[in-house]
Amino acid sequence: MNDVELAAELGFRSEHADVNGTRLHYVIGGDGEPLVLLPGWPQTWWSYHKVMPKLAERHRVVAVDLRGMGGSAKPADGYDKKTMAADIGELVRHLGHDRVDVAGHDIGSMVAFSLAANHPDTVRKIAMLDVPHPSDSFHELRVLGPGTLWWFAFNQLDTLPAQLLEGRARYLVDHMIDRIAVRRDAITDRDRAIYAAAYDTADAIRAGNRWYQAFERDIEDLRGYEKVTTPVLGLLAPWVREPVEAAITEAATDVRIREIPDSGHYLAEERPDAVVEELTRFFG
Repeated sequence: MNDVELAAELGFRSEHADVNGTRLHYVIGGDGEPLVLLPGWPQTWWSYHKVMPKLAERHRVVAVDLRGMGGSAKPADGYDKKTMAADIGELVRHLGHDRVDVAGHDIGSMVAFSLAANHPDTVRKIAMLDVPHPSDSFHELRVLGPGTLWWFAFNQLDTLPAQLLEGRARYLVDHMIDRIAVRRDAITDRDRAIYAAAYDTADAIRAGNRWYQAFERDIEDLRGYEKVTTPVLGLLAPWVREPVEAAITEAATDVRIREIPDSGHYLAEERPDAVVEELTRFFG
């Protein structure tokens, strides 16, 4: 199924907007205060499909494919989180909003934080799901052992990922989900096929690589930011709580941390009811 059909299945619309020199795909629906949802790698806006209908009872929900993701354009550059945050800021204005709430997961969490750091007047509150903004702590990530985040290094490579994965992205999607999800069955064969289709081309693989290749730039940008004063909710899986909580609280002044038990990395799919409850309580 394509994005138009998937969005309609949820009672949403699939749209595009030309912003900040690129073209973003987003899915929109619901009524109320605007809430922007930003996904991560290797997924698309569909990673929020379980929480979107419930959130849309209180919010105008906008689930966005980031620059380089899914139905959005895949330009040669602009994958630092500051530029990607500017994409979202312009999309917010394109949609006629002055201020929005934002929830981001994985790469989307990094972009949400950068939006609050660089465009504080655009953001009322942000929720960061399971991942902090890149910081100097990323230089200390493990290379050896069962806890290694091997894909951080893999995605730094220029051509090899596309050579290995073009037409074979399903192997990557299955590996990632089976490795860092707790409730693996919560992400179905159909969900996995949707993600694999979005990352099966060389251009899509290279775009995803560039989010990681920009980490050094992101780290340098963070060094120049003042502490973010926007209220921040950290929704964290138990296995990452300690380091991610430390990173978020170091970078922001008004932080609430909530652990989502019995979940791995994919919070909105593994524990959608808990995520909806926490986001509703936080955003109001």
